[in-house]
Formats: sequence, C-alpha cells, structure tokens
Amino acid sequence: MKKILLALIGISLLLNAFAQDSTIRKKDRKRDVLLVTSLGDIVIRLSDSTPLHRDNFIKLVKTHYYDGILFHRVIQNFMIQAGDPESRNAVKGQPLGNGGPAYTIPAEIRPTLFHKKGVIAAARQGDNVNPLKASSGSQFYLTQGKVFSDAGLDSVETYRLKRKIPAEQREIYKTIGGVPHLDQNYTVFGEVIKGLDVIDRIAAVPTSKAADRDRPIEDVKIFEAKLIKRKKH
Repeated sequence: MKKILLALIGISLLLNAFAQDSTIRKKDRKRDVLLVTSLGDIVIRLSDSTPLHRDNFIKLVKTHYYDGILFHRVIQNFMIQAGDPESRNAVKGQPLGNGGPAYTIPAEIRPTLFHKKGVIAAARQGDNVNPLKASSGSQFYLTQGKVFSDAGLDSVETYRLKRKIPAEQREIYKTIGGVPHLDQNYTVFGEVIKGLDVIDRIAAVPTSKAADRDRPIEDVKIFEAKLIKRKKH
C-alpha cells in the first residue's frame, strides 16, 4: 500500500511539473527555439507580430511535444514539414500528416512576414474546408524554395498571387530565395537564424513515391526542441 501511495505521489508530482512547464513566462518570449535534429541543429526566432502562433509554439516546445517526431514531408526546393505526433515511432512506409492537437489557431497573416528561405510557417487544411486559413495546432514547415529571376516573380504575380510582390521582398526572393506563391495564404511566425544549411541537407534526402509520398526513406528526426538563451548578433 505504501509503495502504491508513493507511486501515486510521484505521478502527481510529475503531472504538476508538466502542467507548470506549459506556463508561458515573459522571459520565454525572449528566447529562441533550438531543434536538435538527426541532420544538425536549427535555431528559430519566433515573431512577436504573431503572438498566438508564438505562444502556442513555445507551449508545445516546453511540454516536449516535438521531441522524437519526424520531418514527415520533404520536398526539395520547396519546404520541410514536421509536427505530426503520429510520426513518433511510425513504422516504415506509414503515411503521415494528419495528426495534431484537437484545435486550430486563427490566422495571423502579416504582409511584412513572407516566405523567404528559412521562415517557419504553420501548415493548415485547404481553403475548401478552411476558408479562414486557420493554422494546424502543431504542424509547421521550414521553407527552402529557390532563387527567382524577375521573369519568374512576374509569373508568380500574374498566375499565382494575382497581385504585385513588394519591391523589397522581390529583392530577397532574387537573392536568398523562397516560396513566394505561398505569401498571404499561410501564417509565417518566425525565421531560422542558424541552420539554413540543415534545411538544405534535409530537403536533399531521398523521399518515398509510394503511399507515404514525400516522407524521407530514412527517418529525419527531431530529437529535442527546447528554448535557449537568445544570442546577440
């Protein structure tokens, strides 16, 4: 009986610690996020312009939600996607991409936050079932994209966006690159400040053409996601 009681106390303390760990403190918003992956480290700085997405991501990081999950969708010259909890311990060949918490996040689409290489943005369901562009509660992607010419950007404006891309954003798409056709359709909520080479490394891995299409043949895992002290640049 004593052993059972001690075990219950231990579980209670663990649950309390877990609950406390999900509390977002002011200092948490001044930290960066480190993703320790099987192909290298990525450091992300979240945007204060998207507080709902920022706080949700911090909460998930603090509760170890992303530890052990996979980059389950990888498309070279486009993006790498993670955040499906069902990818943790998923067997080879298993289609992924439908898992997540039982909530969405209201869109926080900002004209100043665009899909240059290395941003983090929220995945979501399509407009046909999600006209308000609400974001997945946990799934995100990091952009790789490609470098564009003026002619290429003109084409994106005409056929994809149906609007002009601001001049300063055009210059970035012409130098470091990105995925401009996603602009103003998905919530961008931060950017990679270290580890762009890791995005390239992950994007280059061989992927499946079977039912688990675009899933890496060899798992690319996030071993740990944690808050770290923000370094001055």
